[in-house]
Amino acid sequence: MLPALYVSKTGLAAQDINLTTISNNLANVSTTGFKRDRAEFQDLLYQIKRQPGAQSTQDSELPSGLQLGTGVRIVGTQKNFSAGSLQTTDQPLDLAVNGRGFFQVMQPDGTVAYSRDGTFHLDSNGQIVTANGYALEPAIVVPAQAQTFTVGQDGTVSVTLAGANATSQVIGNLQTADFVNPSGLQAVGSNLFLETASSGAPQVGTPGLNGFGTTQQNTLEASNVSTVEEMVNMITTQRAYEMNSKVISTADQMLQYVTQNL
Repeated sequence: MLPALYVSKTGLAAQDINLTTISNNLANVSTTGFKRDRAEFQDLLYQIKRQPGAQSTQDSELPSGLQLGTGVRIVGTQKNFSAGSLQTTDQPLDLAVNGRGFFQVMQPDGTVAYSRDGTFHLDSNGQIVTANGYALEPAIVVPAQAQTFTVGQDGTVSVTLAGANATSQVIGNLQTADFVNPSGLQAVGSNLFLETASSGAPQVGTPGLNGFGTTQQNTLEASNVSTVEEMVNMITTQRAYEMNSKVISTADQMLQYVTQNL
């Protein structure tokens, strides 16, 4: 009966982590560009009491043997990079990647981070930055006398300057990055991801070409969290937690019976 206590204990711990993952998804249901996580379970080592296929006699063998599991654990969380819904806004600095790709953001330490959050702003120098003030990479500076700001589907950034002969002028080209394994990126918060050995090196290219998604102006990508799906997952997790708790209660009652009657 003692092994049952430890096995169910691993079940409680795993479901607790699973609930934490679900709650983080629900907490970020309104986070721009957020990608939901999914907990991945794996059974623990088995105690082999009788080896499957071992000889029971000279002419016969065990068909299945005796294998006792020792519980479960969560070995990882996988990011689901399916696209969220695109929402139209009236802000010219709101951008979204329609398809594969990430915006490149220069961090204060000089390293490049990657994001699906296209909520950009202008700093005091007219440079396009994130909500935390991190500059878009490659850097794009909007002139102070610009009357209009336009981003094409291929990432071409142009403005119209004030004057009698107002003409469109290209001031930069926005490039996006993609990865062989986006799920291997390291999430660091603030809607940013970092390159890892698992994600592979970034492949930088022009939006709309060679499999890269196009850039959409006046648009933001919503979180890909489905509240209905997460609520169902939460109920399932709660029931699994209750069943593991019931196992502990039952094992305790059996131990109580042994101690009181023997």
